[in-house]
Amino acid sequence: MIKELIILLPKTITREFIEGLPKAELHLHLEGTLEPELKLKLAQKNGVDIGQTTIEDVRKSYDYDSLASFLAVYYPGMNVLQTEDDFYQLALEYLKKAKLNGVRHVEMFFDPQAHLTRGIAFETFIKGYHRACVDAAAFNVDAHLIMCFLRDMPVKSANEVLEMAKPYRDMILGIGLDSDEHHNPPLKFARPYSDAASQGYHTTMHADIDQVDSIEHIKQALEIIEVDRLDHGTNIVENQDLVDWVNQKQLGLTSCPLSNGFVTNDMKGKKIVELMEQGVKVSINSDDPAYFGGYIADNYEALAKKYNLTAAQLVTFAKNSFETSWISDFQKETYLKEIDEFVEKF
Repeated sequence: MIKELIILLPKTITREFIEGLPKAELHLHLEGTLEPELKLKLAQKNGVDIGQTTIEDVRKSYDYDSLASFLAVYYPGMNVLQTEDDFYQLALEYLKKAKLNGVRHVEMFFDPQAHLTRGIAFETFIKGYHRACVDAAAFNVDAHLIMCFLRDMPVKSANEVLEMAKPYRDMILGIGLDSDEHHNPPLKFARPYSDAASQGYHTTMHADIDQVDSIEHIKQALEIIEVDRLDHGTNIVENQDLVDWVNQKQLGLTSCPLSNGFVTNDMKGKKIVELMEQGVKVSINSDDPAYFGGYIADNYEALAKKYNLTAAQLVTFAKNSFETSWISDFQKETYLKEIDEFVEKF
């Protein structure tokens, strides 16, 4: 069957093939889908001064060359999100774009502390986001939420957020860890992660590319925290023992080529492909698409063009995305069958 599918795959990769290929998105920050048009619209509606008055001005403000400079633009932009409907609109607009990009299943990050610290109630954003997840089913996108701790905030704050989330446990699929990694290693959050696991959450955490102590942080995440999945994590290629470990455990790595290129001037495509060819379950994702110039199909296309990838390799990335998602074995089998059927009909 595999040989037959390879024969059926197109020799030239088209945009139609990339968009139509069924895929899961496992590394997507909802707050990172705030497009300039919606940002300006919400700023005007809510009376928030963002320092720009035109869409072009907002677009120009999306300018950065490092993780730190990106975060300096990213967090202030959230001030325009004030009401439940604002969060609903943000998530629903992304989910509609995801549908056009061939996304069938998505597990989306959100950052409670970034909203709580500016006076937004937990129920405001969680209800808005969850309502969008429910409504996405109408256009055949299966959407779920991953609650992230901000690693540059105190552990006490993460503990408090985990407690706040208890009334909404059925709305949240897993726990993640993001923001500035420097001086904020995984072990800092061992306690809240242990508590989250005991409450039945799936777990993942960012291991951003080319950070100080990258390998040590990856070791902590995999061997001590024992996460179910690793976000970014491309630096693992520097340590074959860890590569062998994730292969043995069949843990997923969520790579984001376009955002890699923004913060390091390198999409890390060679490392991504190397890991995939070693059998690591690497998936391709869009991270913060409004800020990094493209949604998931754009990431597939950019990687394919720059590194001369084959359709078979793109199909592997897509299958990896479902295989490392937090869904039932039956659902995985269903989506993998969709991929095979798409290839047969294409």
